[in-house]
Amino acid sequence: MKRNQNGMTLLSFIVVLAVVGCFLYVGMKVFPMYQEYFAVKSAMKGVANEAGSGDMDPGKIRDMLFRRLDISYAEHVQKDNVKLERIGDGWRLNVAYEVRVPLVYNLDVVGNFDTSQDLTRSGIE
Repeated sequence: MKRNQNGMTLLSFIVVLAVVGCFLYVGMKVFPMYQEYFAVKSAMKGVANEAGSGDMDPGKIRDMLFRRLDISYAEHVQKDNVKLERIGDGWRLNVAYEVRVPLVYNLDVVGNFDTSQDLTRSGIE
């Protein structure tokens, strides 16, 4: 009686390992970009929670935002990425920036992030 063996060959195991390794490598490059994005959103919510943030002048709002971003090590947001627009009872804080991370040789992973937060006279909506 002959038994047939089932299972992966060494070659198929190496192929699966290479595919998993590629996904892990790309994930290690992309994860910090999104971690920074969520830190930016958190900093914006923190500014919105400040009492009277809707009445502050734009320079003070930017200063508060960048202090929070420095704590979070968000290094890709620059001064010209932050826009303040006057709305009815306060300000709309908009942060739009791009992150470019080298992947392999001449290939990059590019992330475009754009988020807004309304700053009202009484705090967060």
